[in-house]
Amino acid sequence: MTIKHQGQQYRPRMAFLRKIEDLVKEMQNPETGIRMQSQRVMITNIPHAMTGNDILQWIAQRLWIGNIEAQNLGNFIVKYGYIYPLQDPKNLILKPESNSLYRFQTPYFWPTQQWSAEDTDYAIYLAKRNIKKRGILEEYEKENYSFLNKKINHKWDFVIMQAKEQYKTGKERKKADRYALDCQEKAYWLVHRCPPGTDNVLDYGLNRVTNPNEDKVNRIVKYSEQFSSNDPIMSGCLPSNPWITDDTQFWELNAKLVEIPTKMRVERWAFNFSELIRDPKGRQSFQFFLKKEFSGENLGFWEACEDLKYGDQSKVKEKAQEIYKLFLAPGARRWINIDGKTMDITVKGLKHPHRYVLDAAQTHIYMLMKKDSYARYLKSPIYKEMLAKAIEPQETSRRSSSLPFRRRHLRSSPSPVILRQLEEEAKAREAANTVDITQVMSKLDRRSQLKKEIPPK
Repeated sequence: MTIKHQGQQYRPRMAFLRKIEDLVKEMQNPETGIRMQSQRVMITNIPHAMTGNDILQWIAQRLWIGNIEAQNLGNFIVKYGYIYPLQDPKNLILKPESNSLYRFQTPYFWPTQQWSAEDTDYAIYLAKRNIKKRGILEEYEKENYSFLNKKINHKWDFVIMQAKEQYKTGKERKKADRYALDCQEKAYWLVHRCPPGTDNVLDYGLNRVTNPNEDKVNRIVKYSEQFSSNDPIMSGCLPSNPWITDDTQFWELNAKLVEIPTKMRVERWAFNFSELIRDPKGRQSFQFFLKKEFSGENLGFWEACEDLKYGDQSKVKEKAQEIYKLFLAPGARRWINIDGKTMDITVKGLKHPHRYVLDAAQTHIYMLMKKDSYARYLKSPIYKEMLAKAIEPQETSRRSSSLPFRRRHLRSSPSPVILRQLEEEAKAREAANTVDITQVMSKLDRRSQLKKEIPPK
């Protein structure tokens, strides 16, 4: 079976969902909303529960609509995961009965939050259900479980570990909370990984390049404002654009490991950690800072993992063993400090090494540098001195256009017919210039004189 909608394959209809959310917020109003109270499910009292009949009546009275329309709208609200059932979590419909119980979904899991349902999270959920049900899963869940086991086998130990920890933590909760959370989680995955044969309410159909309802205007504006000075098209190149001039100084000043970088380049390192670590010169400066703090092995390990993933794949096994001996083995020369669980996952994976075998350890070290070392680096004398010494190139040529990138205006080639006419006119002018006008005039004079001497018949 093929699992659809992996990653962000769907794009929720934001405008429509926001209208539903406004209505759901009114439902939770303590004064004018739906009446909620503790309800008994079998032998467990579930707090903050409401009946399907109360939901239906509130929708009909609030929107002044009939029961049929209220029922359809209530089904939409349940299918989109804003309200989940407590008694029959497999069926995401609103039952208009006084004994059918529901609860509101946490806003963190609303579709407009755009949290993509990752394969790893779904695998952890299925593994936890497999532990709890002792292997008794739905048929489609078994197929998904087997498929994900093959797809993300390189981190399956991590999946099982997380599932066991969540199952253990859930058993320590109160029975009512544990029951409600199980129903909540079941409803969430029924929405985001729907069973076969059911409609996926979050699916647009065919995947699109852009989403007209996606609300990223503020994010795009902020990004544009931050990076506009680094855009060679919008802000131009200093000292000049090497693509349209003979000056190659721009490439020389921005070489990978130039001795003194430009000020714009150094300022960009402060945008975020990925900008710093992606730049070879920035990574060199950051490595020098880490050595001052006696933690240079962290960046060295990260670079070694990058080489393992994107380097020569015929030497993966040898590279993995070298990295383990240098950074992870007990008493290693450049030993790195990672937690025990991550170390166990890494050591087990190294028994059958592949290019992603060190992902867990690499992510741990990356986040450690990002959250701890990066902030100190930006405040350190090393970065401030680099910024003070940075070069500010001066413009070497005057812009002849109002556009900073000085794009040349392209001119279309003339028509071949016009070229032929121009050639003929040029030949005619050249021929006219080579003719002796005095000889032509004398011939004309003789012809006119002969005409006068010959009498008409």
